[in-house]
Amino acid sequence: MKPKSTLSNIFQIGIFLFVSLGGLFAQDQKDNFPPPENPPIISAMRTQSKIAVDGYLDEPEWENVETITDFFRVEPVQGGDIKNPTTVRVLYDDRNLYFGVFCKDSMGKKGVRMQDLRRDFNNDENDVFGIQIDAQNTKQYAISFQTTPHGNQLDQQSFNDSNTDADWNALWSVRTQRTAEGYYAEFAIPFKSIRYDKPMEGAPVEWGITFYRLARKDFEKTVFPAIPQSFSENRMTYAAKLTGLDVPPPSANVRVEPYTLYQYEESKSGNQLIDTSSDPKVGGDVKWAISPNSVLDLTINTDFAQADVDRAVNNLERFNIFFPERRQFFLENSGIWSGGGNTQVRPFFSRTIGLENTFNARPAPLDFGARFTDRNENRTLAGLVVRQRETDNSTGSTFGVARYAQNYGKENNVGAMVTYRLDDTASDLGISSQNNTTISIDGMIRPKSEITFTYLLSTSLDSETGQTGYSGRIFGGTSTNNYYVGYVNAFVSKSYSPDMGFVFQKDVMYHSPGGYAILRPKSLPFVRRWDPGVFVNYYHDFEDFGSFQQASLYLFPVYTWFKDNSFLELSFTPTWQNINFDFAPLGLEIEQGNYQYTRFFGTYNTDQSKKLSGSVSYDLGKFYNGDRKTLTLGMRYAPIPHIAFSANYENNNINGLGILQEDLDTDLYSANVRVALNPRVQLSTFYQYNSFDEQGRWNVRFSWEYMPLSFIYLVFNDTQTDIFEPVQSSRQFISKITFLKQF
Repeated sequence: MKPKSTLSNIFQIGIFLFVSLGGLFAQDQKDNFPPPENPPIISAMRTQSKIAVDGYLDEPEWENVETITDFFRVEPVQGGDIKNPTTVRVLYDDRNLYFGVFCKDSMGKKGVRMQDLRRDFNNDENDVFGIQIDAQNTKQYAISFQTTPHGNQLDQQSFNDSNTDADWNALWSVRTQRTAEGYYAEFAIPFKSIRYDKPMEGAPVEWGITFYRLARKDFEKTVFPAIPQSFSENRMTYAAKLTGLDVPPPSANVRVEPYTLYQYEESKSGNQLIDTSSDPKVGGDVKWAISPNSVLDLTINTDFAQADVDRAVNNLERFNIFFPERRQFFLENSGIWSGGGNTQVRPFFSRTIGLENTFNARPAPLDFGARFTDRNENRTLAGLVVRQRETDNSTGSTFGVARYAQNYGKENNVGAMVTYRLDDTASDLGISSQNNTTISIDGMIRPKSEITFTYLLSTSLDSETGQTGYSGRIFGGTSTNNYYVGYVNAFVSKSYSPDMGFVFQKDVMYHSPGGYAILRPKSLPFVRRWDPGVFVNYYHDFEDFGSFQQASLYLFPVYTWFKDNSFLELSFTPTWQNINFDFAPLGLEIEQGNYQYTRFFGTYNTDQSKKLSGSVSYDLGKFYNGDRKTLTLGMRYAPIPHIAFSANYENNNINGLGILQEDLDTDLYSANVRVALNPRVQLSTFYQYNSFDEQGRWNVRFSWEYMPLSFIYLVFNDTQTDIFEPVQSSRQFISKITFLKQF
């Protein structure tokens, strides 16, 4: 139990800093303007001739159509003259919507910044042009199509502005041409790839639309129409109206994606071969757009061989580590599920599917899955069912999720979700049937554009324990051009057990008020943006509110982006800990008791869009009863967009820690090489070695998009663990071919 005087001091310091920060934030908000009552209107023109998507815009129709040029600057400062202007034109025919774009650059071809040619690229490190479409005028949902000067493709869904799903894929094409004055981009987006309502006779078709451009060398971001700096281009309440369309009625839209795969695996102990397997496999996915609002996804004999591998992490904290989902079937539409936007409490987390129900679980095969979504401007209805196959170590399982969300007002919604997991009886394993259920309610309230409240309340019922548990998360915040202030509360009871979900810790109540100023000081011409601030993090037991767990003050007086696009953070974190449980980070057992220490952190990275970039971070100070220093180094070299090399190193140096006052050094090395013939033919290699468990891992992946969204993959995985005697190793060779056909 923490002494009351110390607890009082923590609260007093936190409240003082929070109130002081609020005073600093009390600035003029005139730059945060509301959505227009009458949105700008742009018009598309029908073309009678065939448009060749080659990036040249040499068809006569491109010269005759309306041009959109009045973009609005949001970075590096809001408003004012634009250094790199953009021109957009819109055409359409019976099959496609076409966008012709010219992005003028103040340095021409030399000004282009590109890191690599991968699909679904990082849109903060490259020159980018993007189109956001809200064809059903929901104001809360949009699909985005983005490209670079080299024709990379990124397509994503956006939910309520801030929650994006970059793993949604659609059939569309784009080609670019770089010139002495900038670059051209020519998009062809099939109407079948856009969900829209059936046109009503006599009523004009109007879609919400925004454009945005990032000229990375100047970090100049421009948008059409005007959107405040504090919001993204996905804030569709500010969207313009795209008119002039004579769209075809929604028709049968079926996308079939079969695959064939051959997989060879072997496991060794020293030089002795323990096990091998050699299996062919067939399966596939089907996407059926039943109506403009309803989509049914089916997957049979599901395979994720081409998914990225997880990166090793040395966990020194008391919380569970959140590893993101990387499998395509579960990534698409992931933003519709309750709790999908946070890493503290998720009643449904798809990574629990496809794993044996055992400690240190291994992957389990999936026989089939089905997902249904039905979305319109008023509500969202969704469901997911997956069947997991029985293995030698675990029973078969059936997973089900049902979700309903209702929109109201301009940007508000409320929803409910139920998850259900049923594990079969397996007499040979001595396991009887069990089930687990969660019921959740969540929502968002946005009374003004800059103010957002979200809430999530969930309960679990588990047949094995017979117990009922509770969890939740509440957030309130305001974001303007001048500041951010927010408060997060998350809680999890000891008996909350979401077998299809994720929680960061059990029996915990977490409070975090805080915020930061957004300063653009004219007196410091080398500074682009400076965000000093503070966050209070306070944890106590959920079952016993007076039982203190942990508290910290994260103070960052220097959190600064410079005009050369480099970044510097200097921060410190006074921390109070109450260890009243068995805790042994990296095997070093900490004695139960109270601890107080302060850690200091600094990080600097150069402009991440340059051909050669680097980063360094140093974290030092006391750590419980010992000392810890953590050094992290990173570098990336991309001489041309076709070749990129990156390397990272992390060292933890721990001294005098724990009951035995032990010393420990850990090193974590990783390297990645990516080679691309063009955006559709790529070879990537990744290697990581962790000295703590003496494990090295290789992942080599070749991909060829030989037709739109049809791929050939060749994958090699190798894992070797030297800490065992004899050395344990496993290898995996995979060849996979997918074919996508849209009817």
